[in-house]
Amino acid sequence: MAAGSWQFVASARRNLINGTFDIDSDTWFMSLLASTGVMAASTNDPFTGVSAQEVATASTGYASAAVNLLMTGTNPVTVDISTDPVWTATTNGFTARYAVIHESGGNILCYAPLESNSTDVIITTGNTLTVAAASSGVFSLS
Repeated sequence: MAAGSWQFVASARRNLINGTFDIDSDTWFMSLLASTGVMAASTNDPFTGVSAQEVATASTGYASAAVNLLMTGTNPVTVDISTDPVWTATTNGFTARYAVIHESGGNILCYAPLESNSTDVIITTGNTLTVAAASSGVFSLS
């Protein structure tokens, strides 16, 4: 589920062009922001600037997931997630609003609302949430 399209944050384009991001060798994570989470294309903060909005981890079954980003093609070059992360809600379940892909160093690449109208997704105990890129990948550059 990534009901909305993946969107770059303001600093991502610069980080792609200046080599800060190395798509196929950096360590990447996908994190979920809670219902209080606010993401916007104008965000310049590293993940530490929004991590206080991350879904609580105690007794929920949630923790940031390591993801591998893969590049394919030459024109366009498409970036996709090799395996979509899946979270299973435990004792208390969890509520999330956005998925965020970021480096282990903290720079945010992109984010997507989990519902097209940026409302909350509630995962109750025993249920799962899978966050997937679109069939065309996370993004393409041509």
